[in-house]
Amino acid sequence: MGVMNELINRENVDALAQILGEAAPGSSWPHVVACASELDQLSLRARTDVVSGAVLADARLLPDPGYPTAARTFRRALTAAGFTGWILWPVSEAAVTLALEAGSGADARSDFDDCLALLAELTPRLTGEFAIRRLLAADLERSLQVIQGWTAHPDEHVRRLASEGTRPYLPWAVRVPGIVLAPESTVPLLDALYRDPSDYVRRSVANHLNDVARHAPALVVATAQRWLSAPDSNTASVVRHGLRTLIKNADPGALALLGFVPASLAVTGPRLDRDSLALPGELAFDFEISNTGPGAARLAVDYVVHYVKANGTRSAKVFKIGALTLAAGETRSVTKRHAFRQMTTRVHHAGVHALELQINGIRHGHTEFRVQV
Repeated sequence: MGVMNELINRENVDALAQILGEAAPGSSWPHVVACASELDQLSLRARTDVVSGAVLADARLLPDPGYPTAARTFRRALTAAGFTGWILWPVSEAAVTLALEAGSGADARSDFDDCLALLAELTPRLTGEFAIRRLLAADLERSLQVIQGWTAHPDEHVRRLASEGTRPYLPWAVRVPGIVLAPESTVPLLDALYRDPSDYVRRSVANHLNDVARHAPALVVATAQRWLSAPDSNTASVVRHGLRTLIKNADPGALALLGFVPASLAVTGPRLDRDSLALPGELAFDFEISNTGPGAARLAVDYVVHYVKANGTRSAKVFKIGALTLAAGETRSVTKRHAFRQMTTRVHHAGVHALELQINGIRHGHTEFRVQV
């Protein structure tokens, strides 16, 4: 994370202070200047909060302080070539804070709507997907009405913001309870974008659909089925990527939709290359699948590692191998390697682990091995 932290650093904070000073003649932005020396030991998220707080403090020193004056300043700053990149994350967060401070009434509604428009203007320079979450949480219905219009925007970054900013489980971002509780609320956005000409946008649509699958699998399968009934040349890949978690979870509706129906199979293995390994290390395994049925079989082939947890119990994680089609009577051999090493996202514990295959949602060949840490 050290390199990531440096995405906001002394140099670009100093540049931000100069750009904002030029965008609001006569202002000096002293808090922004001062905060540049406070960042060294902080994470990227913490740096964002510090710089955002400094931008807020200085925005309140402007003549006629409040959201409208700050928004005009940020828009003027867009003429500066250096007003781009990760330094815009704290700027967008400050804009949202100011917009939400107006409370209620016509002025508040005006600030809210204008802040959404400002994020759409900023997002080609750096995505507004993080800052927009607080606007969604404050008024989901009003936000989605505006965001729906972005799905036809000429800029792919704005169209992507419509999908990415409203994801239920967007990484690094705060949760929006209303989106999780009403998963159908964002489907109209995805309906408008799943055939988008930009792969950048379509990847976001697929990831959004995969997020929804966590708590509304039936809705996701129905949505994907509807898309496949009105596809373009990219729809199949969008659906496959959007259903990836449901396939790993052996959801019958998702498996059937992608043609992974029950098949008559003979599975041999997995055979492990060792029964014990020390970290860091790799476990190699191989297996064979034979189609014993009368017709061709389309197969989703995955494997499952049962990791030992700190309390001694085991937790399963599914890993994708790929899709195979076997003719009647055909046998296919597969070899795979799986790495075991300590990571910030997975801490390994000593003990007896297990590995098994998962083919069209059915588990095969539970085999145990020991991991030494």
